[in-house]
Amino acid sequence: MPSPMPPRVREAFEAELRRARTSTDPAGMWTALERAHILSQPWAWPHTRAHWAMFRLALRHRDRREAVGQVVRLLVAAPGSLTGRAPVGNNGRTAAGLFTPMTVPEDLALLLGGRPGAEGHRVSA
Repeated sequence: MPSPMPPRVREAFEAELRRARTSTDPAGMWTALERAHILSQPWAWPHTRAHWAMFRLALRHRDRREAVGQVVRLLVAAPGSLTGRAPVGNNGRTAAGLFTPMTVPEDLALLLGGRPGAEGHRVSA
């Protein structure tokens, strides 16, 4: 069984979800959800929650392409986290590609225990 999300990571994850809910700027909402997604990837339930929030935002903004992409991601998020196959640093958006690793932002890499700017860094969960 995977270890629980560390408290500092959980706090940052929840803060990003809150920032997405309270922002009035759509771009700011997406940025917060992308950051929440990066933080959540090693843990199945938070990872799924991040995609659920992205799906809801896509629906709210009537972005059909993004909503359909998020449905697919909702189906694979938990298994990807549980098997360690979630692409590290991926921002979770449909345009990013389902299996594309991306560079983890420095502040998030430090929270996750990795090297700042390392692409594809695997967090030990």
